[in-house]
Amino acid sequence: MRFNAKHLALLARQPSGCFDKEGKLKICRVVGDEKLIEPRERWCRLKGNLLFLMKNKSSDASEVVILEHCWVVEFRSKADVSIVLKFESGEPDLYLEAASKPDCESWAVALGEANLEGLRNKIQQLRRLIMEIKEERSSDEARQFLPPSQVDSLGEPQFTSIQRIANEPKLEFSLACKDLVAATRDRKLNTFIQVSVVHPAEHILTRYSSTEIVEGTRDPLFLTGVTFPPEYPIYEETKIKLTVYDVKDKSQDTVRTSVLPDHKEPRADVGRSFLGCATFRVGDLVKSKEQQLTLTLRTSDGGKAVGTIEVNLVKMGELEDGETDHITTDTQDQKCALVRECTAGEGISGKDNLPSLNAVLKNPICKLYRFPTSDNKWMRIREQMAETTLSFHVPKELINLHIKEDMRRNQELKDLGELAPHWDNMRKSVIAHCDQMLSMYQDTLAELGKHTGSSFKSSCSKGEKTLEFIPINLHLQRMHVHSPRLKDALYDVITVGAPAAHFQGFKNGGLRKLLSKFEAERRNTGYQCIYYSPENTAKAKEVLSNINHLQPLISSHADLLLSSASQRSPDSLKNSLKMLSEKTELFVHAFKDQLVRSALLALYTARPGCVLKKPAVPRNSAEEGGDSQHQDHPSQIKRQDSIPHHSEYDEEEWDRVWANVAKSLNCVIAMVDRLLEKDNISSIKEDQNDPSAADCKVLHTGGDWYEQLYPLVITLKDCMGEVVTRAKQSMAFVLLQELACGLPQCLMLTLRRDIVFSQALAGLVCGFIIKLHTGLHDQGFLQQLHTVGLLVQYEGLLSTYSEEAGMLEDMAVGISDLQKVMFKVIEAKSEDFLPIITGRREHYIIEVQLPAKMFELLPQEIKEGKLLRMYPVLFNVGINEQQTLAERFGDTTLQENINQENLELLKEYYKLFTEKMPPDCLPHFQEQNDLKGLLENLHQNIQAKRRKNVEIMWLAATICRKLNGVRFTCCKSAKDRTSMSVTLEQCSILRDEHQLHKDFFIRALDCMRREGCRIENVLKNVKCRKYAFNMIQLMAFPKYYRPPEGTYGKADT
Repeated sequence: MRFNAKHLALLARQPSGCFDKEGKLKICRVVGDEKLIEPRERWCRLKGNLLFLMKNKSSDASEVVILEHCWVVEFRSKADVSIVLKFESGEPDLYLEAASKPDCESWAVALGEANLEGLRNKIQQLRRLIMEIKEERSSDEARQFLPPSQVDSLGEPQFTSIQRIANEPKLEFSLACKDLVAATRDRKLNTFIQVSVVHPAEHILTRYSSTEIVEGTRDPLFLTGVTFPPEYPIYEETKIKLTVYDVKDKSQDTVRTSVLPDHKEPRADVGRSFLGCATFRVGDLVKSKEQQLTLTLRTSDGGKAVGTIEVNLVKMGELEDGETDHITTDTQDQKCALVRECTAGEGISGKDNLPSLNAVLKNPICKLYRFPTSDNKWMRIREQMAETTLSFHVPKELINLHIKEDMRRNQELKDLGELAPHWDNMRKSVIAHCDQMLSMYQDTLAELGKHTGSSFKSSCSKGEKTLEFIPINLHLQRMHVHSPRLKDALYDVITVGAPAAHFQGFKNGGLRKLLSKFEAERRNTGYQCIYYSPENTAKAKEVLSNINHLQPLISSHADLLLSSASQRSPDSLKNSLKMLSEKTELFVHAFKDQLVRSALLALYTARPGCVLKKPAVPRNSAEEGGDSQHQDHPSQIKRQDSIPHHSEYDEEEWDRVWANVAKSLNCVIAMVDRLLEKDNISSIKEDQNDPSAADCKVLHTGGDWYEQLYPLVITLKDCMGEVVTRAKQSMAFVLLQELACGLPQCLMLTLRRDIVFSQALAGLVCGFIIKLHTGLHDQGFLQQLHTVGLLVQYEGLLSTYSEEAGMLEDMAVGISDLQKVMFKVIEAKSEDFLPIITGRREHYIIEVQLPAKMFELLPQEIKEGKLLRMYPVLFNVGINEQQTLAERFGDTTLQENINQENLELLKEYYKLFTEKMPPDCLPHFQEQNDLKGLLENLHQNIQAKRRKNVEIMWLAATICRKLNGVRFTCCKSAKDRTSMSVTLEQCSILRDEHQLHKDFFIRALDCMRREGCRIENVLKNVKCRKYAFNMIQLMAFPKYYRPPEGTYGKADT
């Protein structure tokens, strides 16, 4: 070939903007693996298919490389920044080395597309797109010649909708190929199908989904299908494009594991090659007689046929007939089982509980698999995943309650009255710190109120301050199994990131260590305050809560009593008196505690210029002797190691005030009894005499009732008010000591505990609601729920090394705090089915709302408002490389202690169940001996202290399911390790409970991890379909916790 040297030289000296790409590269020639010379730096300019090599930017070109009949080899190593140009002519390869990996990749793309073949590929791609929208263009042009009214009629409403069952997917189909043509005769194809959609109104090609890769066959039966959810805008006029690719290397098939723009086609050098494509209208499939289409696959220019593709319409709920022998024989080399993708499953959105569940679950994703059983029958598995609105609803409700509680506490501290200077300065400091913390809660609530969009917090956001109360990556993971010979079964797992205060960090450990250290310091340091134990502090909060709850109720019932008296209604009077008596007795009982007396003494000594007075009569000789000892020592305001007592304080004064409430109530009761008795006698006499006289008597005695009861009721209220004032002040003084002894650590620990508890509670509420909905028709479960309570089992996968040890400490405390949460089921009075949260720290009640039809299914005890208890347990086994370090060079005591403590809690729950429930109440409980054996086996495994003993988690999960509990699986972000655990649990259940064919266990496991809901969860979190593992990490993982090849790599976590 002849070249015009002058023209080439002129072309090389053009301005920089005239070139496709230019920059510095180190270049040399290579024969085999040997470099002929050391690479030399050259300024390279690419123009069309010409690569000019120059010594520097201003010199003439020393060499021109024509980029035809050559190909680019790009090295995949992270550290390698070089590429090689190989020539078909056999001349030495051209080695090019860039300054960085991005620069290297950029040159590889530019050089790969520079030749004539690359230009042809671009033309063919454009030609395919033109072919797909060719038919639509005529309708667009027709709009220019139609009246406006007719133009409007051509809008989206003109498209023919697909008639389907409500809340069911609009369209589902499965795929298979036959007689695919390979590029070379000896090549075994590894194929998958990419599904794209052309909307009739937009004419834009949108990539929708892909099947799994089927290896080693030219007749692949794709056990992956496609589903379009109810809300997806698909019509009979919609076109669907099916593109078949041959994958050369799964580990380099990066396009399927990353997010690309919808219109962008993958490069040809990323480990795959284009085989053929076909397009069909949805209406043709729906209206076809056999509900099946056989399409011809053609090359990109629409010419050569490269095989056929079968599209079969699938109707949900219909089982396939026939044996599976033809699958297991014809596709021995295929590596995966059926998956079909959808976005709204019947298991999540059943017809009966649809409204209430739709309020809780959002954005469901569904996959459908079919696997062969051991007797060669098909079983169908629906895997579902949904995020929940509770991720934000519960934390916002909790923060709102925290704000109200803290505002009440601050006001109670201000209402303590006049204090001595020491205590007054302490109070001012405490209130200042509390106000700062209150402001922080208010700011957080305001920020959460601005949140819109997705209802879950991604793993990338776990360190954000404004979202620290929100649980990480909270989802429902459900598996619905439909077997040909066994009863349908549902298996639910709640997946969530370990409840932990990520923003605050773990430099000093987590809550378990921090709380223990703080309590020890509070005991041993010389603060100028009185030490109250955590139990007494909790008691003080309980007393204040009872006061705030009961005082308005008593006042309201007293007013109702007077109203009944004014109306002279005996029945109403009796009912009002009964309610008043019950609430007042609870009120009086709340103060039967030595803490109130001792706190009143402490508060008395904290008043300015207090004068102590001896009690008139000693209680007993022991107290008298003790008093005489104390009289020699004047009272001083110092830190004390126990609740203070002083002989010169008149404790009987409090007893008299407290007893006056009961005496006043007795006076009211006696007066009501006397009035009713007189009324009864009077009515008998009047009935025997003139009826008109009886009417006059009624009017007269009605006024007497009110007049006689009014002063007694006022006295009762006054006595109660005096008790409330003193008790409130004394309990607020106790809280002042708690806060003053640990500022600011006390408030920071409270904040950390609130954050962790908020995350844990959001998951618990979600798990309870889902469990309640699935068990509404199970009378045994409902009986267990109100007689025993609900077991909630958490599976932790955190290591005990570095920061994750702190996360585990946070998680352990947060889950333990859930023991103080009670649930109550109420009938919904509106269309708002979100749960209602009431109460205070350490005592919350969650009111779950059900529609009337569902509420009627509940036992009478639950309908009457019985509180339902929770029994949370946590078992943790670290499985990653950090746990290897902890086991060999660190400490695993934390994990061992947590597992042992929670084993005892699990045993207590089992004992409680066996005592309160009949043995045959639930189907699972017919195997009591099995449960005992499982518990003993779990005990032995915990005692064995073996490294990465994952059998602990398997046994705990099995026991939880047999005890009808709620299952949770947690790791740092509920994304990678959690996905491995959940998919392993699902496949183990299929094997052990539903007779999954033994040869398909690993295939099913790989399929769920490669194409199932969990890889979609990874995509939601980090915008990449790759688990965040590397090869070195996976070497430390237990065997069955390792993902399939090509599904892991570098990804932000």
